[in-house]
Amino acid sequence: MKLRDISAIAALGALALAPAAFAQAPAKASIAKTTARAASTYKAPRNAFGQPDLQGNWTNATITPFEREAKYGDRLALSDKEVKDLENGNAQLVAEGNKPTDPNAKVTDLPTNCGRGFTGVDCGYNSAWVDPGTRIIDMGGIKRDSILVSPANGRLPAMTPDAAAKLRARFASARGGRGSFDNPENRSLGERCILSFGSSAGPPMLPLLYNNNYQIVQTRDEVAIEVEMVHDLRHIRLTGSHPPADVKLWMGDSIGHWDGDTLVVETTNMRPEQNFRGASVGSKIVERFTRVGPNQIKYSFTIDDPGIYTAPYTGEVALNATKGPLYEYACHEGNYALPGILAGARTEEKEALASAKAAAAGGGGGAR
Repeated sequence: MKLRDISAIAALGALALAPAAFAQAPAKASIAKTTARAASTYKAPRNAFGQPDLQGNWTNATITPFEREAKYGDRLALSDKEVKDLENGNAQLVAEGNKPTDPNAKVTDLPTNCGRGFTGVDCGYNSAWVDPGTRIIDMGGIKRDSILVSPANGRLPAMTPDAAAKLRARFASARGGRGSFDNPENRSLGERCILSFGSSAGPPMLPLLYNNNYQIVQTRDEVAIEVEMVHDLRHIRLTGSHPPADVKLWMGDSIGHWDGDTLVVETTNMRPEQNFRGASVGSKIVERFTRVGPNQIKYSFTIDDPGIYTAPYTGEVALNATKGPLYEYACHEGNYALPGILAGARTEEKEALASAKAAAAGGGGGAR
């Protein structure tokens, strides 16, 4: 089953609008309010420095998507049936991926679609090798249908006309040639083992296909976050100021302060290669970490990037307690993909050159 098929199941549940769902609404609202009150009265334990204690091992693994399916409109909460359909659909994907493969099968014998958006020659990642999570985000008793909570429709705001035009030009250039295979520097940061895939290290720190684990350690003047994916390490200083704008850093420069029980982190000075969702180097990211229970941290982020988007946008993710320790991510160990990609591109170029020479020679002979 494809992810879009799972989403379609949830959408059908939303369109059905069974009367029973309306009958449950007051009860659900009451439960959500009770849960929210419990979270608001929870007091996080303090560490040796008197700070709210965020330390431990956490995971943001979830099957809740970044953006909301348009069919849900402005509705953030999923019904019990929709949650069940989504989580059961994901379990079916996992079960399908766990089925044994015939060791004598050829590449042409394998399924064209191996799930989670991977098809054809990209089927090196089937469901047996990934671990995106099994559950929908649950915070305050609300089962979330998207990570984005603002704008109200759970979708990214519109891009500015200039940013949209540049994005179209970049896509057209990528489709028109093979420049992205010219050298290692043109490949993604994750492929080059420089930084995590997607935006796992952040900011913002978001879940992806696997390795969605983090360890938080606090001192008096710093909060350090070890990221499992590509063993990144974020340093959040609790003192000082940002460096000049021309000093660009991987994961940006993060400065935090305590606002009651919430750690508020402002990040600037991002490197241009780390362009999350097309973000510019002038973007400002504000994150908030609030321990809302013994086993959960509410993690929220707001991105203000007026050069790219017409409005700021905000998302929320649950960091749930998990067992440790984090293991080393040996990124280049047995990594044959990157040299294979580049070698394949060089072979195609040689074949194209040889073909062009042969065509030219044949054409010249015909002219004589």
